[in-house]
Amino acid sequence: MSPALPLMGIKEFRPTMRDILVTLIVIASLPLILRSPVNGALMWVWISVMNPHTQGWGFATQFPFAFVIALVTFISILFTTEPRKMPWTPVSLTLLAFVLWMNLTLPFSVAFEASLAQYAKVMKIMLMTFVCMMLIKSRYDIHRLIWVLAISLGYYGIKGGIFTVRNGGGERVWGPDGTFIGDNNAIALALIMIIPLMYYLHQNTERRVLRYGLVGAMALCALAALGSYSRGGFLAIAAMCAFMWLKSRKKVALGGVLVFAAPLLLLFMPDRWSTRMDSINQYQFDASAQGRLNAWGMAWNLARDRFFGGGFEIYDSHVFASYAANPLDVHAAHSIYFQVLGEHGFVGLGLYLLLGWVTWRSGAWIIRHARNVPELRWAVGLATMIQTSLVGFAIGGAFLSLLYFDVPYYLMGAIIATRVLVERHLAAAKA
Repeated sequence: MSPALPLMGIKEFRPTMRDILVTLIVIASLPLILRSPVNGALMWVWISVMNPHTQGWGFATQFPFAFVIALVTFISILFTTEPRKMPWTPVSLTLLAFVLWMNLTLPFSVAFEASLAQYAKVMKIMLMTFVCMMLIKSRYDIHRLIWVLAISLGYYGIKGGIFTVRNGGGERVWGPDGTFIGDNNAIALALIMIIPLMYYLHQNTERRVLRYGLVGAMALCALAALGSYSRGGFLAIAAMCAFMWLKSRKKVALGGVLVFAAPLLLLFMPDRWSTRMDSINQYQFDASAQGRLNAWGMAWNLARDRFFGGGFEIYDSHVFASYAANPLDVHAAHSIYFQVLGEHGFVGLGLYLLLGWVTWRSGAWIIRHARNVPELRWAVGLATMIQTSLVGFAIGGAFLSLLYFDVPYYLMGAIIATRVLVERHLAAAKA
């Protein structure tokens, strides 16, 4: 679906229309970022999630757009008169503890120098996540954040859905090269996560054209997720639909839509897609599944032997030779849970699970306290859809190495900001 980057060369790196477009958008955003740093946070989310420069073939593929946006955002933060207070909630405090623990485990990495590159990348994501938490405070900014996420991933969902329709589901959908979601399994999970957020936007958008467009985008994203041939994605979308139906106030209507739409989507896919999904029940004969089990066993044994885990780079022959049942079958973690276990030990796994739990509880608190307040109906809908999105991530992530995928952390920031607004509204009403 996404073209491979060309080889280095003068001719290949001539600017294209896509390169120019991305560059013009970033340049045009800089005055807006200087005016208000929250615009910089949203631009960072767009660049980091969509990676629009990867869609070009020229100089934009190598230009450090993210660095420029981050630099201008920090300059704006220094001179802005807007509030810059970090909301220290159970979610942000647990995330901070998790980040500090990752810093503590780094010196104990089995391959310290190899871990440094990934460490730097992860810390940039975490730093800007905290910046987003500090700057995104109003309902308007939360709404814009959800739109940025929906547009960033929806682009690939619409593109992948059309691609699947054109070839009758005969070829796999892939994400943008060189990103978290470049793999077919990863793009499937990302598209599954974005569907509930599109549903929230559909429920809170007055323009009829946008509402119809969001319905079409959700359908194409679902079709693209199926077209990825990801078995983990298939399990995630099933779990997400079930949870969405349980949380819906209109169970009959939503159930009817799911019962009608699901068979149409599944029947559209060819026989070899069904054969691949059926292999879920025969994992003991599947080489890929056996490789994942071998990697999970390696992570478990490594964490038992090393209190601080093995660091950010543990997926090589030397580590597998020491801790894996089959030392010749070297695989990535293929699970967010075993990834954090192998890289940061049992303490890291505990902090990561605690982070998911406190985020879930914060969403539940919003739903419980805002349910009967008409002015906060949007907060109930958003918290419910974020919970639905995180259900998809929790299920699909059990089979993917997406521990540092930034979208879940941005959704945590949205939950934090929403809860602060709900608490403020309820306190004002009580006063």
